[in-house]
Formats: sequence, C-alpha cells, structure tokens
Amino acid sequence: MNSGRFVLPVVLSATFVQLLNVTIAQVAAPAMQAGLGAGPGAVQLVLAGYTLTYACLLITAARLGDRYGYRRLFVIGTVVFTAGSVACACAPGAASLIAARLLQGAGSGLVAPQVLSIIRVAVAPERRPRALGLFGATMGVASLAGPLIGGLLLGADLPGLGWRAIFLVTVPVALASLAGASVLPRGRGAGGQRVDWAGAVLAMTGFGALILPLALGREAGWTWAGLPVGAAALGGFAWTLTHRPDPLVHPSVFHDRTARSGVLLVFVFNAGVPSFTYLLFLHLQSVAGYSAVAAALVSAPFAAAAVLGSPSAPALSRLFGARLLTGASLALAGMTLVLALLIGLPGGRWAALPVLAVGGAAFGAFTASVFALVLAEVGEVAAGSAAGLLPTAQQLGGSIGVTAAGLVYFAPVGGAAFGRAMVYEAVVFGVTALISLRLRPSRVDVSAA
Repeated sequence: MNSGRFVLPVVLSATFVQLLNVTIAQVAAPAMQAGLGAGPGAVQLVLAGYTLTYACLLITAARLGDRYGYRRLFVIGTVVFTAGSVACACAPGAASLIAARLLQGAGSGLVAPQVLSIIRVAVAPERRPRALGLFGATMGVASLAGPLIGGLLLGADLPGLGWRAIFLVTVPVALASLAGASVLPRGRGAGGQRVDWAGAVLAMTGFGALILPLALGREAGWTWAGLPVGAAALGGFAWTLTHRPDPLVHPSVFHDRTARSGVLLVFVFNAGVPSFTYLLFLHLQSVAGYSAVAAALVSAPFAAAAVLGSPSAPALSRLFGARLLTGASLALAGMTLVLALLIGLPGGRWAALPVLAVGGAAFGAFTASVFALVLAEVGEVAAGSAAGLLPTAQQLGGSIGVTAAGLVYFAPVGGAAFGRAMVYEAVVFGVTALISLRLRPSRVDVSAA
C-alpha cells in the first residue's frame, strides 16, 4: 500500500483551492459589482453559485468515484474546476461570471469526495488518522485564508487585473494537482456499486432548491419558493435509501452512532465558522470603514493561529479523543462573547487581536481533528457514503449559518448588530460542544508521520 507520501500533497493541494474559492470572492464583491456594472442580486449569485453546484454534487460524486474510480473522478473534476477558474477570470459580464462559478463549483463537487476515498485507499491504516488530520487542517486554513488572500490581491492589483486575480491565483495549484494525479490509486468502491440515478436527481434537486435561497440570504426573493420543492425532493431521496437496490447513501451510515453524530457535528460547527468570518469582514468594512486589506490584516491573527493550532491536533487527539472537539467549541464560544464586548469600545479592535488568536488556535485544532475522529470509526462499507455526507454537511451548514447570522445582524431591533451576531455564534458553538459529547470514538493515534 502506498505510504501516501506523494499522494497527500496532490489531494491536499486540490482540497486547498476548493475551500479557498468558497470564501476568497467575498471580499471582492464590491469590486466585482462595480467592474461589471452588476446589481447586488447578480453578485450574490456569483458568490452563491459556487457553493450551489459544489454542495449538490457531493453525494452523487462519492458514488461515481466508487463506481468508476477515484482517480478518474479526481482528474475530471480538477479539469472542470480549472476551466471554470479561467472562465471566471475572463468573464466579460455578470451572466458569464455566474455560469463560470457554477462550472467551477461543479468541478470541486466532483473532486471533494474522492480526496477522502483516496486517503482511505492509498494511506496505510496506521497513518490514515494523521492524513485525515492534515486534510481537516487544510480545509480550515483554506477557508480562513480566502478573505485574507483575496484582500491582499485586491490591494496589490497585480498586474492591473483587479478582482479577476482572485480566480487566477488557484489555477497554478490546480494544474500542479492535475500533473501529480498519476501517483493516485485507481481504486474504487467494493462490489462495483451502481449509481442510483433516480436518487441522484432527487438529491441534487433537493439540495439545490434548499441551498440557493439559503446562500442568497436576504437577496433570495422568489427563490424562497424553492424550499418546499427542496423538502419534497429530499423526502423522495430519503425514500430511495430504503426502497432502491443501490442507494446513494449506504444504510449502515444511519445505523452508526459515530457517523450520525459526526455528520451532525460538522453541520452545526459550520453553521458558525463561515458566518463568523463573513460578519467580521462585513462589520469591519461596512461599519468601521476598513479597506479590504485592512480588514484582512485585522482578521489575520485568527487565520495565523489556526495554522499554528493545527499541528498540535495530533497529540491532543491522542490524549483527549473527542473531548478535544468539546474544548475547542467552548473556546470558540468564549471568543465570540468576548468580541461582542470588545468591538465598538475605544481600542477594542486592537484588544480583540489576541482573542482572535485564541479562537483561531481552537478552530485549527477542531478542523484538524474532527474528520479523523469520525472516519476512524466508520466501517469500510459506509466509508464512501461518509466521504460524500461529511462535506455536504459542511457546505449546507455554512449556507444556513451565513443566512441565519445575517438575519440576526440585520434584524430591525435595538442594540449593537455585531454584538447580537456574536451571541448567535456563541450559541452555535455551544450546541457544537454538546453534540461532540455524543461522539465517543476510541482515541486514535494521529501521530504517525
């Protein structure tokens, strides 16, 4: 079995650019709107389109990898992602940019489940938790690095590209992943499982009708009518899981307490983190008057501490197991409550920097541990389904969280908007801590290099 020495850089670099593209465009929204002469609804679709196709394809893509081979789907998805990134940078108008973002997201949706499956196939069991820890750390760092890198690129304006540079920056990394794909295994799921296309259509329709209005948030308008359609389609998808011979999600996932709790944990946690960074940037730029670069620098301690906190996760997971997730969640809840008090006070933004660093370290430890702790206990038969469910929970939680936090922030009631939003975040992280208590896998050795 491959040690994963060459496999991990390839798949983790792909993971990095996928998650980077979820958040990197957020800081460029005003520049895109001005440069393209687009309305706010069109810009929201640019931001939401990527998440829409990304999340909708994950469960189906996991089964496609089981059926046709993980490397094949990885290559196809990376090609689609790269083409979409170039198309975004070259888009002459808002409509073409939205279409390119949909294509870019579809490429990421095809790739993401293959990464987990490739790690499971290519990395020896004793080294797999360490690899999964690196995978989680990469996801966390990429999500946080998006606004920071985007702000710096906008400020640098290299070479006169403006907002278009944020889409080109990922192209060299994606091409490097594509060039290294020859080292990836050709493995596929056991038993040559077929793809339940009826379930696939229902799943993609349901998630699409659900995620679109959530991702658009206050700009959703008529798209809220899609929620009943989404509920009906997802109900039909749930029916296929027990009435079709080859359901997209293996039934054993729902019989496994660790898998159920893990999916719920990832969902709730991600209802907090993306919305936290979104609101922090929004408040600093729209209320405090910071430029994109200045806002990125203020948030830098959170991202930097996440990078530093991730390497500590292996040893902490070995010592504390799932209790590490509980402690990290409570630390994040505390961070948001302290920020609610500091932001708005004279000098409070500077006092917030060490608080952000503590929260970033907790975030890094959580993301570098959660996938390893969950997947270490999931059975081999259900592993492919879990590879699709966990990223789906991540993206769906992020969409719901950004919408919910935005509603709290913009609510027409008295009091500080940022303070209200931080209370929402604290509640989310508190619930995450409670759910983590249900996750009691055995302590895993993630220290193997």
